[in-house]
Amino acid sequence: MSGAKPILLVSACALVDPDNRVLITQRPEGKALAGLWEFPGGKVEKGETPEETLIRELEEELGITTWQTCLAPVTFASHSYESFHLLMPLFVCRRWEGSPVAREGQGLKWVRPVNMRDYPMPPADEPLIPALIDLL
Repeated sequence: MSGAKPILLVSACALVDPDNRVLITQRPEGKALAGLWEFPGGKVEKGETPEETLIRELEEELGITTWQTCLAPVTFASHSYESFHLLMPLFVCRRWEGSPVAREGQGLKWVRPVNMRDYPMPPADEPLIPALIDLL
């Protein structure tokens, strides 16, 4: 297929607190899509499962520990950007150790799913909101 875009697999997590709010993070200055709000997570590295990626990324980005048994798949995004196609499973997590802190200079905010559209998000994240509204 001529002109086919590479597929980028990124794993994302909706951390849900006891009040059914979801943690979103703001992309820091200097990164692509800086200033936009997103679900924490990151690129799935070679040899990793999406769940292993989230366990690693949540510890690196937010300083919290979770386990594969606490990650429940909810939905996914499939979105074409200019130079790649993003495939992003979204997991919900309600159990972790520690309190999320911004370890990479990103903003953090606990938001009710019905209010998530008040925060500008990357195009791939926006279609995930209705599944969270239905769930929570």
